[in-house]
Amino acid sequence: MNYPISIFILDVSDSSTEKMGEELTVYLDELVNWITEWTKNMGPIQIKHRAGDEIIFVGPGYSTAYTIAFFVSRVWKFKNHMPYFGLAFGDIEKEIKEVDLEKWIHPLVKQARYANDLIKQEKKRMLFKFELDQFYPSEANPSLPYHQFRNEFETLINGLLHLQLKFIRKQTDIQETVCSLYLILNQQKVIGKLLGKTAPTISSHFKKGNSEEILDTFSKIISILHSLQEKAYLERATHPRDVNENLITSIRNHLKLKLKTLLDS
Repeated sequence: MNYPISIFILDVSDSSTEKMGEELTVYLDELVNWITEWTKNMGPIQIKHRAGDEIIFVGPGYSTAYTIAFFVSRVWKFKNHMPYFGLAFGDIEKEIKEVDLEKWIHPLVKQARYANDLIKQEKKRMLFKFELDQFYPSEANPSLPYHQFRNEFETLINGLLHLQLKFIRKQTDIQETVCSLYLILNQQKVIGKLLGKTAPTISSHFKKGNSEEILDTFSKIISILHSLQEKAYLERATHPRDVNENLITSIRNHLKLKLKTLLDS
């Protein structure tokens, strides 16, 4: 029996900088606690803060890892030491609760690690990169429809992520804040009250910061991953869209309680 999962491996840019070590370690431990809270109603996940500045996450569903990674990137504390995520999704033959992250060897882990390593080699690092076409034998799981087009899906999704990153890098601080708050609160009027600005001002920052394009890209990638999972598991009522909506609601509810901390950081 196959189980749909997704993986990210998070690493941090320039984390060896003097004075970053201990503070970053504490922050990553806190982030592990946050993600554990966000996913507490999803069923079993696996997450671990490994030596140094790495977090590995394994969760159910093709879209879960990217959903969490995107939210983490938007609320990340250290703007001069941004995280980057090697991502993979696919299927495993045992339940997540049976996985031992310290000993688990699987093509999906290798893919996420390879994607992370590719980002590490870039001068201008991507925030996210999917790797879908390495370390799998060509005959693997032929019944799962995305397998025969792994290379094409990888190219298309990473292309969307590259365009999204161009918009993100052009955002000013206030445009970035408005975009992130809209991701959490989904209401411009509430953001205006929170920041002490008028609704037209918030709307202007939202539009000039290309927030709609950034968030729409996030939604489109999630939708693609949902569709792939639904087509791969036609015989099961997996409802990935409903599961993902519940996850996003859980993340938003938790982050709403942390808004003061997020704005002060």
